[in-house]
Amino acid sequence: MTTRVFFVAAAMGASLRQARFDDGRSIGNGGAAQARSAAGTLPSAARVLVPPSVRCRETAAALGLDAAVATQLAGLDVGRWRGRTLDEVGTAEPEAVSRWLADPESAPHGGESVRDLCGRVAGWLTAVAGTDGRTLAVVEPEIVRAAVVHALDMPVTAFWRLDVAPLTATELSGRAGRWNVRLGHPLARPDAG
Repeated sequence: MTTRVFFVAAAMGASLRQARFDDGRSIGNGGAAQARSAAGTLPSAARVLVPPSVRCRETAAALGLDAAVATQLAGLDVGRWRGRTLDEVGTAEPEAVSRWLADPESAPHGGESVRDLCGRVAGWLTAVAGTDGRTLAVVEPEIVRAAVVHALDMPVTAFWRLDVAPLTATELSGRAGRWNVRLGHPLARPDAG
């Protein structure tokens, strides 16, 4: 049996524009409008999931999705950096940021390391493998990165080299522990231009 997992990256909001670590802010009117314009473009799914973050829940709602909360798909826990911008943290703690970006085992913020995040997402993908029907999940970009790293058996050091744009879809399909990846296509209606 082929397993299909369809990840949708959450809509743009002020926090993402500012390169701010998740602070619980809304996607705002602009992000919601973009998501609403993509409503109806997603494939049907047996399961629709969303992590507890405001951005993901609001994106799912704007896409017209009735999603169940899946805490395993929560974004990277950045501990005491939550709510701060990357520039703010980089100015205050340049060595810590450099270490964090270079070493997937590092967690100078007191939260979760990139390696731990990748392991958590890999565990979730292993659990969902073999389920009937498509799983659709509206998630933070780092969850998509971690899923692709696992699916393609990439080194965890590749994590930061994967760009995930807002309101794009990445599809994983596979069986017997082997995944194929269709990367980052935008959500848009065929007649949208």
